Amino acid sequence: MHVQVVQFHLKGLSHADFLKVCDQLAPTWAEVPGMLAKIWLSDPAANTYGGVYTWEDRAAMQRYTQSELWQAVLTNPNFADVTSRDYAVLEGPTKVTRGWATVRA
Repeated sequence: MHVQVVQFHLKGLSHADFLKVCDQLAPTWAEVPGMLAKIWLSDPAANTYGGVYTWEDRAAMQRYTQSELWQAVLTNPNFADVTSRDYAVLEGPTKVTRGWATVRA
């Protein structure tokens, strides 16, 4: 399993309008190959948004970062300061703390 954390700031798009777009686009992300889950993040007070993606493996995440969908995120005029970090998962302690619960359920 591999995790990717994406963050950005909204530019020219209100929080309410962003929520509407998220609801419309969620089914698109649900179909991304190799993605086990996506948690959508929102901190309107800091104008910081993003997602935590759980991938089958690093290769699945890399395929996504080469996709048109990822390029649409990077070039979206309503997103500023897009960052992406990825992490390997420490599987032993993650299982103990139920980190697999939502993925394996």
